[in-house]
Amino acid sequence: MMLRLILLTLLIQVHADFRPGVITLDGHADDWKDIDGFEFSLLPALDPDEDHEYKDGKMTAKALHDGNDIFFLLQVDGDYAYSKGDNAKCPSVALMFQIGDLATYHNMGGCKEQRDSCTNKTCKGHEVDIMHFSIGNAIPGRLYGGNPIDNGEGNGGDRFGHLVDVYAWNPHCRYLDGMGPSGNDSSAQNDWKGAWWHSSFTVHSGFVEEDSPYSTGGSSKMSVALWYPVDGNPWHGSGHYTINCDWVSLDFASGGSKLTGSTKPSSSWDVASAFSLLFSVAALCVAVFVAYQVSRPNNIPFTPMENL
Repeated sequence: MMLRLILLTLLIQVHADFRPGVITLDGHADDWKDIDGFEFSLLPALDPDEDHEYKDGKMTAKALHDGNDIFFLLQVDGDYAYSKGDNAKCPSVALMFQIGDLATYHNMGGCKEQRDSCTNKTCKGHEVDIMHFSIGNAIPGRLYGGNPIDNGEGNGGDRFGHLVDVYAWNPHCRYLDGMGPSGNDSSAQNDWKGAWWHSSFTVHSGFVEEDSPYSTGGSSKMSVALWYPVDGNPWHGSGHYTINCDWVSLDFASGGSKLTGSTKPSSSWDVASAFSLLFSVAALCVAVFVAYQVSRPNNIPFTPMENL
């Protein structure tokens, strides 16, 4: 069983085709109707047991790039679940990307230091970049994430919709970009933008986001996680689902946009009740920016990121 899991991990890849001018950042998922994607089972992140698979269905993932931005579409089956102002009772989604060469999927980077000893020196090489979006304060179809107020203060926060830009070395040491232990950059900002929609609404839309840990023609490592209020239960830290039990390779090529692995191909979305999530990411500058961010000193005080 252990060998089988390892083989599946190595097979799963996301390929982003070069398709300039195809995707419009208007929140609509209709642009993706002719793009093939693949379905992933969503298993508990901490214990990927098939008996505890997300019961409402699969996650469909698609990817494109235009030479400057990377675009992702995630489609998740699920009844409409939204409690305005209560992120603990609303779905949320996260994208995590490997930045440091030593960063592991498990333990969110894998640095063994504790909260009071995490720094860019003691955890060097274990950096991961995370986007986290909770929809409890987000109006359907409206863009959230980076905004002049929070970016003007030099951090990755979002006081309006809780679509935040975070870095981490492990689950205990995660912070808004531009905030955290001394030794981190103070000029960071939230480059993600996003919105959410549900198929039960009368107007189609999606989920749009922007950031950048990629280089065209290269490869990156990523993962996708979902939290959903199953049976109406509120948020708890061990309740997340993920598409794989290790990193998924993200490759940029001029060929077709596809995901490869032991997954079911999908070119359409025909479920009656589902959340639509559409992402875009700046492709060419993130690796340099993040490396600069984690190594440049600053005077920002220690501010832990709690209850993501």
